Amino acid sequence: MKTPVYARKEGQNPKGGLNAKGRAAAKADGMNLKPPVKSGDNPRRASFLARMGGNPGPEYKDGEPTRLLLSLKAWGASSKADAKAKAKRISERNKAK
Repeated sequence: MKTPVYARKEGQNPKGGLNAKGRAAAKADGMNLKPPVKSGDNPRRASFLARMGGNPGPEYKDGEPTRLLLSLKAWGASSKADAKAKAKRISERNKAK
């Protein structure tokens, strides 16, 4: 059985996350993935940053950034610690609205 497009290089964005082809393949499998929200106080961005900032695993492997770090950078965070901090600040600003 062939792996889904979103699990192969052709469905992944080299800068992190999935490209349009990968998101389309995921949608065909019943997932509802949207493009990254790179800035602003979108609650979806805060949720992603909090969730991925708490993910176990290294940010670098063999001197190269992992897919985790590349995804965080695509969403506007420079590290897992930065992702957690940004998520907290975004959530606080959204609660104050």
